[in-house]
Amino acid sequence: MRVLYVFCHPLQDSFHAAVLKESLAGLKDGGHEVDLCDLYAEGFDPVLSADMRRRYHDTKRNQEGLEGYVKRLREAEALVLQFPVWSFGPPAMLKGWFDRMLMPGVAFDMTDPANIKSSLTHIRALAGITTYGRQWWTALYVGDPPRKIVKRYLPRLFAPSLRPQYHALYHMNVATDAQRKDFMVRVRKAMQDFK
Repeated sequence: MRVLYVFCHPLQDSFHAAVLKESLAGLKDGGHEVDLCDLYAEGFDPVLSADMRRRYHDTKRNQEGLEGYVKRLREAEALVLQFPVWSFGPPAMLKGWFDRMLMPGVAFDMTDPANIKSSLTHIRALAGITTYGRQWWTALYVGDPPRKIVKRYLPRLFAPSLRPQYHALYHMNVATDAQRKDFMVRVRKAMQDFK
């Protein structure tokens, strides 16, 4: 599959960078073609300006400045999102990618606002790979928004048969080296078997 891998972490020497390396190796082992979209390294602008918001519903103009990113999303058969959970949500950079990329004419057709249709049904696999600083039950207590984005919201935009994956390491601030290594092994295996 052609996998668009959206990586969202500012530090190239972080635990997430190590997870990324294992994940990409797993995808390669699985025979997948990967387009790595490193939002920080590419300098993606997550800000939806006033002018962009005014153009949001204008499908002839709302993609201005995003053409390359739109092309990559349209060519993808699968999407992997890797990000840390900060303040029980995705980083602002990734939230901005959602806000700017999931728009009419790209992610959905709003010709009939009462009957919105997905435009990304060619994406047939989805995975979220993330870490939390707190315990799983704390995330559950606040509703675990990142899990719901990956498991409930995004699948509505993609192929109806899609079964999203969600790989999370909770309480990583106190995770042992063995727990972190185990997480990387599990992620690599999941990406090798990704479909």
